[in-house]
Amino acid sequence: MRIALHTKVRADRIEEYEAAHREVPAELTAAIRAAGAASWTIWRSGTDLFHVIDCKDYAALLAELERLPVNVAWQARMDELLDVSHDYSADGAAAGLPVAWEL
Repeated sequence: MRIALHTKVRADRIEEYEAAHREVPAELTAAIRAAGAASWTIWRSGTDLFHVIDCKDYAALLAELERLPVNVAWQARMDELLDVSHDYSADGAAAGLPVAWEL
């Protein structure tokens, strides 16, 4: 399945956000893949961040990562940089952007 999300980086923290994503811990990327993600891409337009995640089961991916220490630490770091964060709770599984059109 493919999920699209929208988050927002704080305008004064864009450089830090981008620098952090050049240094995503290998332990975290391995955990994301182990939780079922085949790919995860983030695009930025100004302060808007658009994520596309290809995964087996998005709800299961969130459940696997929500309390994983390496992800908890990463999300705490991201919370300092974001105005709108990625929701890893069970409610977050329904937070994907609806498809308006597809070719």
